[in-house]
Amino acid sequence: MTAHEEFAGVRYIVDDVQAAVGFYTGQLGFEVRMSAAPAFADVVRGPLRLLLSGPSSSGARATPEEHAVSGRNRIHLVVDDLDAEIDRLKGAGVPFLSERVTGPGGSQILVADPAGNLVEIFQPAARP
Repeated sequence: MTAHEEFAGVRYIVDDVQAAVGFYTGQLGFEVRMSAAPAFADVVRGPLRLLLSGPSSSGARATPEEHAVSGRNRIHLVVDDLDAEIDRLKGAGVPFLSERVTGPGGSQILVADPAGNLVEIFQPAARP
């Protein structure tokens, strides 16, 4: 990796780039860095660069058919107040894929983008 890299990048294969951009910018606070919709868009939130690749993109075309579905991997977005974030997302009509789950590291809930890719909304446990 070169020194000028400032983002950690994750590629998500999506069915509809514009719907994915709307979801990530409108619901989860990402900003558009670059868009070549309908093939591709590049959105960022803090140090996370999410590469949204539609069916005609080189990223999607390079993906073997047996791996071309959304999967168990997910991005992990940290929030200060999970309850407030749940209320905000519910108010926006975002469907949840899980109930709130709490463990020793914190609490989380799962949502999916329009293509079915998982997004974990996470609030770390309070530290003494």
